Amino acid sequence: MQRVTNCIVIDNNHILVIKKPKHGWYAIPGGKMEQGETIRESVIREYQEETELSLHHPRLAGVFTFSILEDTTSTREWMMYTFVCEHYEGQLTDFCREGELEWVEIDRIKSLPMAEGDRMIYEHVLQHETVVTGAFSYTEEDELINYRIDPL
Repeated sequence: MQRVTNCIVIDNNHILVIKKPKHGWYAIPGGKMEQGETIRESVIREYQEETELSLHHPRLAGVFTFSILEDTTSTREWMMYTFVCEHYEGQLTDFCREGELEWVEIDRIKSLPMAEGDRMIYEHVLQHETVVTGAFSYTEEDELINYRIDPL
């Protein structure tokens, strides 16, 4: 199972998002964990690689599993660890090979085009101080089939 980390960085009522080229959907910056990394090491490394920003004290906010289903058979599965951070240093890069980086007002997050599961993750993570867990199933065409979210 693939493991990924990402981070919702909040600064002055804005969140840094990345617009991915596949669907033009917005996502939370992050990426794949490397062998032997802790989830905290991974999110700090991945975030810096994509944004050139160094995270300070990211807090684990959610742990989620994702499955891509063909009929009822899982064809891909991954686990995502989502952090929240309000402290960072550095200058945002002008170019990210993964997509376009943009600071967006928190109130606009719900209206951006994105995967439905990501929308739910933003909603729950931004409303709860405790770690949220969940599971999401999608079709091969990235349509949400079902989900479960459980604030611990």
